[in-house]
Amino acid sequence: MSGLPEAGLKREFFMAEKILIVEDENTNAMMLGRILEREGYTIQVATDGQEGVELALAFPPDLILLDISMPRKDGFQACTELKQDEATRQVPIIFLSGRSDTDDIVKGLEIGGNDYITKPFNKSEILARIRTQLKMYHLNRDLNAVNAVLQEKQKRIDEDLQAAAVIQKSLLPMQHPEIDFGRLAWSFTPCEKVGGDIFNFFPLDDEHWALYMLDVSGHGVPSAMISVSVSQLLNPQTGLLIKKSTVAGPAPELVAPAQLLAELDRLYPFERFQKYFTMSYVICNCKTGELSYSSAGHPPPLILRKNGEKEFLEKGGPIIGLGGVIPFEEGQAVLDHGDRLFLYTDGVYENRGETDSFLGREGLYELFSQKKDLPLSEAIDEVFNAVLDFGDRKNPDDDVSVLGFEFHKAGQAESRCSR
Repeated sequence: MSGLPEAGLKREFFMAEKILIVEDENTNAMMLGRILEREGYTIQVATDGQEGVELALAFPPDLILLDISMPRKDGFQACTELKQDEATRQVPIIFLSGRSDTDDIVKGLEIGGNDYITKPFNKSEILARIRTQLKMYHLNRDLNAVNAVLQEKQKRIDEDLQAAAVIQKSLLPMQHPEIDFGRLAWSFTPCEKVGGDIFNFFPLDDEHWALYMLDVSGHGVPSAMISVSVSQLLNPQTGLLIKKSTVAGPAPELVAPAQLLAELDRLYPFERFQKYFTMSYVICNCKTGELSYSSAGHPPPLILRKNGEKEFLEKGGPIIGLGGVIPFEEGQAVLDHGDRLFLYTDGVYENRGETDSFLGREGLYELFSQKKDLPLSEAIDEVFNAVLDFGDRKNPDDDVSVLGFEFHKAGQAESRCSR
């Protein structure tokens, strides 16, 4: 059993359905009572609108037959009160009247009545109308019960996703870390509570640091699980980034970016995970500013020189997951004092604007250029806000990630540094 109500079960397996008759004419009430009891219904009777409301609120029925013209409180007043109370709001009401005035029928339906029967009663008609209303009532009640269960399950899923998002963000680098050879800043917004983007910046040895940005295809938990899995491997202690030396051998050797991407391509075949991912991996010599890098189907990292010139790091190969069909190329570059390196995902420049247009790479590069004189963290925030503004502040279609690094050579004064 799934735990959800089975709306298809026959009503004979449940308690007899209860009908409240609110009728001030005793003859009519007795006649209706006999007809309904013979059909297996449980009957309650009230002789005026006030008594009917009190009885319905105390013992909510499955259906109410409500006369319109009654002392103390008429049927319209009684119906209005019953529809305002949570206990009886959904209970179907069939109005009874000796008049077939159209205005009465319209008024009854407008205040919440479900049907209208004119006296004198036709037995077959009234039973048919009662069965129809009871069937609809039980279907709606079952549907509400199913919805309540689904809402509770969705609440638990949302709580789990929120927890997963906290865990995923804990794997991102520390915002504005204290390093003596530059500045680091980043922004990240998943299109769902968890996403497929992840990035980091960490030391490999005394002279070299690694930066990477990866973007797993798709969104949500499956993509996030792969991104977390890869991020756990991209750790100096795993042996994937640094070749371990023997006791008598040479010093540990850094794994070249192209070699790393080839190894990830082997470890994460599309056939195994039904996902692929793109990635840029950069090794930076924190003393000289020398870079070695390679990208796997990822948007090329951007070097924004201090003087405003741009350089794109375009060496690389195909996406991760194709099984080594094309080798990865490796490139070199050098950062000078004050130059900035940006890694980002395609969700940044593919965010849709009001006219369903994309910001585009050139639009993104222009934003980076416009903010080049701001401190790095402010520049990242300004670019990120401009990207979200371009998308009219709606949830982005894809995860949006930007990682920026500004290089400072030792011994040179910082012209644009931290806040």
